[in-house]
Amino acid sequence: MQQIDMHSDEFQAELEKTWNFVQKVNKQFGFVQNPNEEVNEGVAMGLARNKLIYGKRFCPCFMVIGETKEEQKSADNRICPCKPALEKEIPEDGLCHCGIFCTPEYAAAQAQHDEIEEVVHQHSKGLTKEQARMLLKEEQLDGDELEALLEARNLGMVDFTLIDVREFMEFQMGHIAGTDSLVPTSQFYAKIEEHNDKKDSPVIVYCHTGSRSFQVQHAMKALGFEHVCNLRPGIIAYSGDIKKG
Repeated sequence: MQQIDMHSDEFQAELEKTWNFVQKVNKQFGFVQNPNEEVNEGVAMGLARNKLIYGKRFCPCFMVIGETKEEQKSADNRICPCKPALEKEIPEDGLCHCGIFCTPEYAAAQAQHDEIEEVVHQHSKGLTKEQARMLLKEEQLDGDELEALLEARNLGMVDFTLIDVREFMEFQMGHIAGTDSLVPTSQFYAKIEEHNDKKDSPVIVYCHTGSRSFQVQHAMKALGFEHVCNLRPGIIAYSGDIKKG
């Protein structure tokens, strides 16, 4: 799999083209961008990356199926702006699956919600051993719950494996302190074999917004992993320590 240098002139040029593409889509359909700039940045980078690798702006929140262009076409991979987003997701939910394209009404309501959350949300750690064990049985975790579980792990109360399923360049930009392994979604089936010894123990997966990791969560369960939690909505909602490089 081709590694993309996000600092290269080639990538930066493609990223600029991608932002122009995003603005064109917004103007054509009357959309606006997500009020969360981290969502927009992550999706735009993923679109630019896929354009360089595959020649098309495949949706970065889904695995690209197929090795050849013919296989990718027959697999009906989502190409931005994808048909499900235009026909179902945005009309019904107010935003596309990846979150970069929103209706003005959704964006305004979400911005207000985020402002309230920032004011009123208080993080409480101090889990008991039993509470930590129970939390690891949940299907979906939020950022505060993961932060509390990492603290509990540091205290020896529970044990689990934290896996980042984003791509290498995203990992370099910043990953959750305490991450044990990188299993890029684009190399999932090859890399996950390195963790077959963890099928009976808790694993937590995360990505940028929780979409890729949600797919990985179900793929891992299909492979026999019994305890897989997903951080949703991803690293963008995590307020704990972030490491770069």
